Amino acid sequence: MLLIGEILAVDSVTAVTLSKADRTWPMAGPDGVSPLIFVELAAQTAGVCNGWERIRKQGPESDQMGWLVGVKRAEFHVDLLPFDLPVTARARNTLAFEKFREVTSQLHHKDHLLAEVVLQLYQA
Repeated sequence: MLLIGEILAVDSVTAVTLSKADRTWPMAGPDGVSPLIFVELAAQTAGVCNGWERIRKQGPESDQMGWLVGVKRAEFHVDLLPFDLPVTARARNTLAFEKFREVTSQLHHKDHLLAEVVLQLYQA
């Protein structure tokens, strides 16, 4: 499932993406999407910068193993994500050691903070 609509910026430490909630998304109800979806948006955005770094260092044909993801902390500032609301996700590697990453993410609509998520990633 791909939720990211557009990659706005990426480097080896940070990625910024843009998405719009859709009725076909997991956890969608009649009026919008559960804020739990912010965890997946944060994880996919984290995958952008960490995948980009792999491609940059090892090439596009390199091993594309996924990451095991744990949620260290998630704080939601809204009860529901309305459909078609543009959400900007910014994920930043705040700790990197070998194949372990801790990623801090903020998800916004314009200047309004929707959620903060801290993920721990491990690539086996």
